[in-house]
Amino acid sequence: MHKVRWGVLSTAKIARNHVIPAIQTSHYGEINAIASRHPAQAKQTAQELGIARGHESYEQLLADPNIDAIYNPLPNHLHVPWTLKALAAGKHVLVEKPVGLDQAQAQQLLNASRQYPKLKVMEAFMYRFHPQWQKVKDLLGSIGPVRNIQCEFSYNNREADNIRNQAAMGGGALMDIGCYGISLARFLFAAEPKRVLGHQQFMGFEVDTITNALMEFEQGSASFSCSTKTEGGQWVLVSGENGSVRLAIPFNPVADTPTQVVVRQNGSEHIIDIAPANHYRNMADQFCQAIINDSDVPTPLSDALANMQALDAIVASAQDGVWKSL
Repeated sequence: MHKVRWGVLSTAKIARNHVIPAIQTSHYGEINAIASRHPAQAKQTAQELGIARGHESYEQLLADPNIDAIYNPLPNHLHVPWTLKALAAGKHVLVEKPVGLDQAQAQQLLNASRQYPKLKVMEAFMYRFHPQWQKVKDLLGSIGPVRNIQCEFSYNNREADNIRNQAAMGGGALMDIGCYGISLARFLFAAEPKRVLGHQQFMGFEVDTITNALMEFEQGSASFSCSTKTEGGQWVLVSGENGSVRLAIPFNPVADTPTQVVVRQNGSEHIIDIAPANHYRNMADQFCQAIINDSDVPTPLSDALANMQALDAIVASAQDGVWKSL
């Protein structure tokens, strides 16, 4: 089969800076078109990034017969509506995280996707496709059993009109970056949390600016803190009965640069160097291979639904001030 022909739904920053360049250098995909609600912006972005066509509307992109797959990096409240429209137009879809606004939307998308068994849909949690996490997975047997996972992810965004500060658009720290902490714990424990406890602060904004959460699993516990109003940073510590691993840039390391995994056992540390990799390109290539081979996508929508279930429970816990069982 030819390379998968991609169209990009909007000129979002993550598309321009990360996903489009990754697909343009991928083995199995190529960017053929981009769309914007502002025709001039679509044309300009297409010209700047070397994309053949800049469509004047999202509808025009979905009607393009030369597009096989859509990348959807729209604001969170538009993830499900436009993914549904893309499926109806016969396109495969890679949709940015979080997959929707809540569990109900994730379930709606999962149900709808079953009407299109030949079309692939996947949530774009790119961090899972970086080899540093494949190495951590390999190390779990030697440091485990894992009993505790801790992580922090933060940045500072005080622009009141930014979409990440708009409740109606699905903004807030938990939706934007806290979802990584949930996803990571589920990924490493290979299980779902039994119950969660959440705490949120708003600090004058209509969305949460700081969220802390504790998740109880059968095997152990996981906690995370996320913030959109503090100095930017991130780290993860995975602690087991026989050792621990720490990652300094767990979620968005700079593409095509080396990373490190710090392993601590018996009171001493050693560093494992991870070769340069582009997790966006790896994600796109594996999604393309699923299309080409008509095989399962690496992370099914059932995984996205489970992540949203935990996220909703954390919000409910923060509102009620009690543990919430899943």
